[in-house]
Amino acid sequence: MPFRAPPTLITSHDCYSTACSALSYIYCLIRLRKFCLVFSQIWQAALGALNPNPTDSCPLYLNHATVAALPSRVSRHNSPSSAHFLSRLVRSCLPGGNNRCIVMVCERSDVFASSCAIARAFPIFTRRSTASRRAEKKHVTLEFVIVGQESRPLVSEVFSSVQCLSNAADGVRLAARIVDTPCNEMNTDHFLDEIKSVGTELGITPVIIRGEELKQRGFGGIYGVGKAAEHLPALAVLSHTPDGATQTIAWVGKGIVYDTGGLSIKGKTTMPGMKRDCGGAAAILGAFSATIKQGFKDNLHAVFCLAENAVGPTATRPDDIHTLYSGKTVEINNTDAEGRLVLADGVVYASKDLSADIILDMATLTGAQGISTGKYHAAVMTNSEEWEVACVRAGRSSGDLAHPLVYCPELHFSEFTSAMADMKNSVADRENAQSSCAGLFIGSHLGFDWPGVWVHVDIASPVHAGERATGFGVALLMALFGQASEDSMLNKVSPLGAATNMSGDHMERDCKRRRLV
Repeated sequence: MPFRAPPTLITSHDCYSTACSALSYIYCLIRLRKFCLVFSQIWQAALGALNPNPTDSCPLYLNHATVAALPSRVSRHNSPSSAHFLSRLVRSCLPGGNNRCIVMVCERSDVFASSCAIARAFPIFTRRSTASRRAEKKHVTLEFVIVGQESRPLVSEVFSSVQCLSNAADGVRLAARIVDTPCNEMNTDHFLDEIKSVGTELGITPVIIRGEELKQRGFGGIYGVGKAAEHLPALAVLSHTPDGATQTIAWVGKGIVYDTGGLSIKGKTTMPGMKRDCGGAAAILGAFSATIKQGFKDNLHAVFCLAENAVGPTATRPDDIHTLYSGKTVEINNTDAEGRLVLADGVVYASKDLSADIILDMATLTGAQGISTGKYHAAVMTNSEEWEVACVRAGRSSGDLAHPLVYCPELHFSEFTSAMADMKNSVADRENAQSSCAGLFIGSHLGFDWPGVWVHVDIASPVHAGERATGFGVALLMALFGQASEDSMLNKVSPLGAATNMSGDHMERDCKRRRLV
């Protein structure tokens, strides 16, 4: 089902009367789209009936159309776009049919987050037998009515903005499709095909290190986790190296296509859903595709650490000791703590072989993340306070919310003490900041005195909502690194760009805008 933006962004030209003009415009759209029995009185009655707490909706004329209101107020740890509420409203309120239209009224600063939120409401993957019989494709058209002080974007920016929204939506839905696809269809071979497909589209040939070559080159983490699986583990890299680049950025994704827990096997209630353990790598693939299409001025490498944590005669055993790409030895005391092993290899490769100045790893790393920061906020750990603040702000501007974890290696890294090796791979005390400790394991292989910027993003809970993947992480990455983009919209949502260095008072204030969709 294609998700398409309209050929132009629709704006309100009178900032003094934006609310009235926006509502009038939506009413006109409804009339033009053959909902002729929705008279002015019905429209006004519907608007008057809306009482968001936090959201509300009202059907119009036999459910052929619906008007819905987003919260009139959100807290400082939420996104002003109310992205999570928007996704739910679209899923629950959108009328049926093969050709549907969504008209979104919001301020210009919320357009990017709103577009990504709406894209999440239209997943691609399905294996329902009835779906295969449908010959006609469904189309969804998204239109924006921009209100507020910045309601008139330059004409030259409009086409670029539409392309940015379209590419971001495609990236979100690509990531969600990969995460939704079960391992019998999305093993490491198939994931490599997805990487190659994106590379072909962008004119990039991926570097792939696989199977026994991983062992020979010292990738003991990736090889040790995936060696028991039928489909071989791999490290794959997509590299964008434009002329004039001034810094090198690497995104490293955990791509465990299925996690049984290995010999420390998961139970029957905790194993279902482990197809989602590739969510970090999927998000990075979707974000890389969208970001490069919009133009990126710095070197950008996407590193994918792919493996299936399977049970078999050659599976890693507790008590085994592996040497990782960093040269450090790890005593395995829990084969279900495998993501940190593959990511440790990935971040060191990014530093040693790619000479990255900024390394961000993204992973569905710990179940404890949902306890630490909840279902909606990714957990962020970094060696840079500036980047910690930037991640939180990028979460608010993109709708992919983020919140910091404690970064204190001098207190927490001792949890990995081993008498036999440099470290163990799982903590001694599971009640002592599990998510922070897991991130520190990865950072320790770079070295806590590593001079570059290291950011760890744990997305274990927000990667899905119920049984469906969300494509979480794509919008966050695009916003966080938007200052290096050639796209003006990404420049504006980036917390590190000069155009968006907002004062703390503005970033922390509660939002009191009324929005309609």
